[in-house]
Amino acid sequence: MDKAEIDARFSDLYREHLRDVYSYAYYRVGNHHDAEDLTEQTFLQAYRHFERALAESGGRPLRPWLIRIAHNLAANLYRDRSRRPQTTLDAVPEPAAAHSTADLVEGREELRQVLEGVERLPDDRREALIMRFALGMDNREIARALGRTDGATKVLIHRAIRQLEELVREPREG
Repeated sequence: MDKAEIDARFSDLYREHLRDVYSYAYYRVGNHHDAEDLTEQTFLQAYRHFERALAESGGRPLRPWLIRIAHNLAANLYRDRSRRPQTTLDAVPEPAAAHSTADLVEGREELRQVLEGVERLPDDRREALIMRFALGMDNREIARALGRTDGATKVLIHRAIRQLEELVREPREG
């Protein structure tokens, strides 16, 4: 495969998965600027290793590989900065459908509790939920992105959901 063909295929990969990588990065870091930086770094690193990834993929989709790169870069970012992501409710879009004010207030409170619960999960569980529900990745893709078996990933997601349910139910001390 010549350089022009590799570049064309990478360009296709970029267009196809830019939104997923950015979404993942945003959920991880909680702000637009850092998410853009993380997305750019992910694709730069992916480009450096793209030819090898193509050869090793055996025709499988490369989205889990990209998310794994983003995952590793985000972990490095946190290790370097020693901070946790902070997402505000202001970043959550307003619901599109018309609801009563009471419904909106109740929905916002429930969403706030869920987001706070997600932030309190251990990193691997939080990661799995972001990949599953924010990116719509299936268990096999998540397993590849996290470097786990399909079975271990299924258990991880199940435990993450159970723990999140418990965190949302328990009253917060404040």
